[in-house]
Amino acid sequence: MTRRSKLGNGRDSAVLDATSKAIIEQLQDDGRRPYAAIGKAVGLSEAAVRQRVQRLIDNGVMQIVAVTDPLEVGFARQAMIGIQVEGPVGAVADELAGMAEIDYVVVTAGSFDVMAEVVCESDEHLLEVLSTRIRTLPGVRSTETFVYLHLRKQTYSWGVR
Repeated sequence: MTRRSKLGNGRDSAVLDATSKAIIEQLQDDGRRPYAAIGKAVGLSEAAVRQRVQRLIDNGVMQIVAVTDPLEVGFARQAMIGIQVEGPVGAVADELAGMAEIDYVVVTAGSFDVMAEVVCESDEHLLEVLSTRIRTLPGVRSTETFVYLHLRKQTYSWGVR
């Protein structure tokens, strides 16, 4: 089961019981693990696991997706873009989040106000996204692009607390 609590920043956070955490850990280990196998591991029926998983998804606690290697599915360029913003950071972050090429947006502290990961079909596509879409957004003061040369680690199995 989950209930909601307030984080220090005023946002809601899900408070998970031990069984929901165990289900999440099972799915982090193998996102295709059958609900019957998860149920056996956590002491629930297959139907109960199915209901809990759906509730976790509906509450925004997790999502179940296929993670691909962009290079293997037709994208030639990945990059992280650091963005310095003048004015409201949230408005720029929201605009970036709406772009199809951007798969990750985070508001940060430090040298950049926002970091965004972009996946593009080519260097020309990356240049177009940077030049005509990101740098022209109101409030964008500057950008710095970190082109990915080789992916050494990507994991989503950090567990739960």
